[in-house]
Amino acid sequence: MEAQRNDRNDQTLEQVTLNITGMTCAACANRIEKGLSKMPGVANAAVNFAMETASVSYSANELTVANLQEKVKQLGYEAVQKQAEKDSAGRRAEELGKHKRKLILSAILSLPLLWSMVGHFSFTSWIYVPELFMNPWFQLLLATPVQFYVGWPFYSGAYKALRNRSANMDVLVSLGTSAAYFYSLYLTIEWYLSDASTHGGHGGPALYYETSAVLITLVVMGKLFESMAKGRTSEAIKSLMGLQAKNATVIREGAEQSIAVEDVVPGDIVIVKPGEKIPVDGIVLEGTSAVDESMLTGESLPVSKAAGDPVIGATLNKNGSLRLQATKVGKDTALAQIIKVVEEAQGSKAPIQRVADVISGIFVPIVVVIAIAAFLVWYFFVTPGDFAEALEKAIAILVIACPCALGLATPTSIMAGSGRAAELGILFKGGEHLENTHRIDTVVLDKTGTVTKGKPELTDIHTAMDETEFLRLVGAAERNSEHPLAEAIVGGIERRGVGMPSADSFEAIPGFGIEAVVDGRSVLVGTRRLMEGRGVDASEAYNIMTMLENEGKTAMLAAIDGSYAGLVAVADTVKETSAAAVAKLQAMGIEVIMMTGDNERTAKTIASQVGIKRVLAEVLPEGKADEVKKLQAQGRRVAMVGDGINDAPALATADVGMAIGTGTDVAIEAADVTLMRGDLASIPGAIEMSRKTMANIKQNLFWALGYNTLGIPIAAIGLLAPWVAGAAMALSSVSVVLNALRLQRTKI
Repeated sequence: MEAQRNDRNDQTLEQVTLNITGMTCAACANRIEKGLSKMPGVANAAVNFAMETASVSYSANELTVANLQEKVKQLGYEAVQKQAEKDSAGRRAEELGKHKRKLILSAILSLPLLWSMVGHFSFTSWIYVPELFMNPWFQLLLATPVQFYVGWPFYSGAYKALRNRSANMDVLVSLGTSAAYFYSLYLTIEWYLSDASTHGGHGGPALYYETSAVLITLVVMGKLFESMAKGRTSEAIKSLMGLQAKNATVIREGAEQSIAVEDVVPGDIVIVKPGEKIPVDGIVLEGTSAVDESMLTGESLPVSKAAGDPVIGATLNKNGSLRLQATKVGKDTALAQIIKVVEEAQGSKAPIQRVADVISGIFVPIVVVIAIAAFLVWYFFVTPGDFAEALEKAIAILVIACPCALGLATPTSIMAGSGRAAELGILFKGGEHLENTHRIDTVVLDKTGTVTKGKPELTDIHTAMDETEFLRLVGAAERNSEHPLAEAIVGGIERRGVGMPSADSFEAIPGFGIEAVVDGRSVLVGTRRLMEGRGVDASEAYNIMTMLENEGKTAMLAAIDGSYAGLVAVADTVKETSAAAVAKLQAMGIEVIMMTGDNERTAKTIASQVGIKRVLAEVLPEGKADEVKKLQAQGRRVAMVGDGINDAPALATADVGMAIGTGTDVAIEAADVTLMRGDLASIPGAIEMSRKTMANIKQNLFWALGYNTLGIPIAAIGLLAPWVAGAAMALSSVSVVLNALRLQRTKI
């Protein structure tokens, strides 16, 4: 059980996920959901037919998990707390094996019955049918195990549904097949009580054992294919689980020990050798290496790691040995949190599913009424007195109308869509967010850390002296400063391969710059006012300085031994993918707005670099949510994209909040969608994935509803044999699931 506690009206709410067995269609899921929701103490209950799970938020003061399980049992189903993925996989494999064995038995017993049916048609008289196959007692012998052993789950399900004053697919199947079986049994007994010798061989009564047996075989086969296809919709979870390391090498009692990753505890010292997966989240204590983090960020280039750097579990250590301290293990690791988000998204309901739920809830009783009406019309008016003919039409209606496809239409698409999105680095926190994202017409981007890298970089160097010597002296002076701009200058100089000596002396001048002595030479780096205050004439650089500032850069003047020597400029540079992402969003018909607390000149400079036309500048952190509300008041559907603590209120206010995955935990928590790759390219990807998933759901609903709407009248007018109806019904469910699985091949 995953418990989630929060105080709401002094109540302690817990959340549990239950595995449900025994559901056969959406009506079953509906009934369980309604039953759980009506329990005192249950705040919310959502049952996912495709995943066969129930997620329940309940008051721990009023209920226990056992109470919830008992309620599900009263409704005619079984509920157990969600097991580990490997346990669930084992259970599914076992059930699938059982299902296959029943299908094989059913097919073997039904084949002679199907063969005998062929012998009834005049145009197939050339096909040899053994006389034994036409014997009513032999047919009864074959049909009975299919009806009451293979078909027993349908009777059981129907009884439970009717006991709870509702109806489901089981009611339709058991009604249809029982009518065919018991009518045939009646004819068999009648034939036996009459002069059996005159009714032998091909002259026996027209029986319908093959109708019930073949129907059950086809429905069971459809359910098997459906189960196999549904299993594939959770491939994303399986692939994420497969990323985890199985073992870890830790230091215990002064020696290296290999232990299961589940046994690592926070604080353990972990050794990771080249080529090994990092088992848990941690901080590097010793060693340097390059780590492949593509599974998390999508960044193809390995990231350099040294002492003090964080590392993430399941990423791959490429070429150096690392000694790290475990900080997060088990369910607290980044990968475990990602898996949890994907599971919750797959198990949640999109608002569009309510349509299917409402329809399936009233569908079965209506179908039963239509079947009875069709029987009466055929029996009294179309073929007066022909009970068999009227019964056949009623059976076809009952079977063709099973609403399995309707129940699978939405959840299978949500599972496949959210799973594929996760593989592409886009985490939707629920089905409702996956649905809402396709409606977005306005995207508001935070600037720092979202459009830009959020970290200043050395961008420009202007000097009349030897550039290497200039950088050597300036870098040595700035190395002692803790200012972010100084870090950017030093980092840029290091990347250029310039060595820097230690400064003989150093002094920071707050608000102005720094002063240092390097190799006996006086070095000043800072503002115009610093230069003017020390009598340095830097007027020749003022035009360049103004030009750089107009580009949104911060320029600093440098003087050596009392004379102007050059300038350096740093800027928070635009992410490489930002311009392309903005262009793609605009091509999709979405307006892109940049919102920042920076001054308007800097903001407009950055916006122009990426093609953003509208800028909201100098917006205070508390004002960002108000700006989002203003856009919503204009009828806009707004997505807010940010990465900082100051973005959290706006992320929560927007119709869809998107957090950059490299941002703060607060922002990620407040958002509806997390973009793990840390760049804007995932935004059009998220919207496109939402659009494709919604289109897929609508295709499924159209197919499922259209199939039933078209199938019922065709069956009612007698153009559909019951066994054909059974095959079509099975095919409809499988086709819906296969259509949903197309989402797993989506490229964005």
